[in-house]
Amino acid sequence: MERRELRYVAANVASRLRPGAGADVGPLRMRDLDPPSPPTDAWQVLRPRLAGICGSDLDTVDGHASRYFEPLVSFPFTPGHEVVGDLDDGSRVVLEPVLGHEARGELPPSPHAAPADGHDYGHLVCGHIKPGLQTGSCADTGGGWSEELVAHRTQLHAVSDDMSDEAAVMIEPIACAVHAALRADIQPSDTVAVIGAGTMGLGSVAAVRHLTGAGEILVGAKHGHQRRWATELGASVIVEPDGLRRAARRLTGSRVIGQGLSGGVDVVIDAVGSAASLEDALSIVRPRGRVVLLGLPGHVELDLTGLWHREIELVGAYTYGTETIDGEPRHTFDITAELVRSADLGRLVSATYPLDQYRTAIAHAAQAGSRGSVKVCFDLRDQ
Repeated sequence: MERRELRYVAANVASRLRPGAGADVGPLRMRDLDPPSPPTDAWQVLRPRLAGICGSDLDTVDGHASRYFEPLVSFPFTPGHEVVGDLDDGSRVVLEPVLGHEARGELPPSPHAAPADGHDYGHLVCGHIKPGLQTGSCADTGGGWSEELVAHRTQLHAVSDDMSDEAAVMIEPIACAVHAALRADIQPSDTVAVIGAGTMGLGSVAAVRHLTGAGEILVGAKHGHQRRWATELGASVIVEPDGLRRAARRLTGSRVIGQGLSGGVDVVIDAVGSAASLEDALSIVRPRGRVVLLGLPGHVELDLTGLWHREIELVGAYTYGTETIDGEPRHTFDITAELVRSADLGRLVSATYPLDQYRTAIAHAAQAGSRGSVKVCFDLRDQ
């Protein structure tokens, strides 16, 4: 991805006609480049096996990424942050893409801190590598959509021999959902609604069911295969998105007041992040309930009067870090690896493509829901 404003605008326009069309007309190009060099001895070369295509990647390719990220990106960068690959010593690892304090030569905020932990993000634009929120947006590190990148030791998590590459590549995206489910502070028997049933939404359903004491789980899912997956992963009630308010009213015994409810569910996890999904979230959560924003929202216009009047908590959920489970600190990736294994979430990998078919792969990922798919990945195992 290069900084080419006119191509970025063209991608934005083209993608409104066909999602994924930004790969045809935007600033994304396939190039033969010299591989990035490890900045210090604490960095290693990582050769991807599988690299996922996520919603934020698609937003970037299609010209919809928020300008909020401009100071946190350095060009040209190689996209791709959902990665399972091999190190030079033959070990197989999953990449934790966040470029934390130690990756930039700074002290971590606390001993054993995860890369995303801390209360100050100044390190993201400092140190001996160029600015970058994470691998896949930093010019010096490379990214997963390539044959080779570099990663700091704090970003590498070993993969057990009995875990497939397909399961391993799901650890990073599902970790985001696990973090959201734990940020939701769900209490025993709470009623939880999940808006969206792509990778993030389905991951949230699995995390809520397996890691919390939630009662009923209501899911808004657009496509048939998403509804089937949501049922299998633990949802209690699955409806089409436009049926969320009716379902929440029935589930909680609430009255209708205007476009909203008198009560509502205890917690909503919004795995979409659009103006429409946020409006739905605020309309179905109870007074003094909690909305967790997992989907990347960008710029939205929204009436927040209900947030104020009903004293709703709106909580962001970015990536992962150190969680507290049963009073003990654990890294989200460790928790997620267990969930991916127990729920067999490697099955969510629906299709893989070689890098030279990137336009086809991106088009598939951008239309995954309507094509009966969940996760689309690049496969570099034979390259």
